[in-house]
Amino acid sequence: MFSAEGIGKNIEKAIENALLELKATREDVDIKIISEGGWFKNAKVLVTISEDAREKYEKKYKRAEEEEKETLKEKKVEERNVQGTAKEEQTPVENKETELVAVEENQETKPEKVVEPYEFLKGLFEVAGKDVTISRTEDEKYIHINVEGDDLGDMIGHHGDCFYAISRLVSALSGKQSKKILLDIGGFKERRAESLTALAKRTAAKVVKSGKYIRLQPMNPSDRRIIHTALQDDNRVTTLSKGTEPHRYVIVFPKNED
Repeated sequence: MFSAEGIGKNIEKAIENALLELKATREDVDIKIISEGGWFKNAKVLVTISEDAREKYEKKYKRAEEEEKETLKEKKVEERNVQGTAKEEQTPVENKETELVAVEENQETKPEKVVEPYEFLKGLFEVAGKDVTISRTEDEKYIHINVEGDDLGDMIGHHGDCFYAISRLVSALSGKQSKKILLDIGGFKERRAESLTALAKRTAAKVVKSGKYIRLQPMNPSDRRIIHTALQDDNRVTTLSKGTEPHRYVIVFPKNED
């Protein structure tokens, strides 16, 4: 699988969806724009692994295929010996793992000094040279902090690496609070949820068509939860989380698989 079509509200989202499917980085691919989209039409692109990166991805895909075979063996053993394993690993478990980007709290490593999230973020973005607006709202369960501004891509990072790191810092520095902090930077959460939901639905369609399971790339708890939630009402497939953090991943199985 060296090519994938990506569909999204705009070209960037379409590219991101295709990269997720290929498990590739932008510098390793060639991109062909099929349709730029419009008011009532999604953008569409064809993303292909570059010739100079083929060897690297051949090894990567072969290694993933071998791991999938081993995972399937493990799954069959689990299904014989443990009833309801898959059910325990679906969305309810992921809900306990995380709520969007709320970070698991480790009481032993939390600093005693509590830092106000707004002040920390204000200082962080000032040091980064970003002109931003930071808003803070609360509901019964969460404290929502939203950062808006221009040119925030480097503060989000590839697939949200920087975003999640900042979220963990905010949670750790804020100490133990009665409400969890949910951070968003530049609308990343909504875009990421749309991208992963689209990936989940495409994956489910492929699983149903082929009759074989598909293993997705390792994801953090927030992203895994989006995948589980997107497919929890799809009666054709079931989802299962495997592995250990930070390499835990989701597998999508056809429900009628023997």
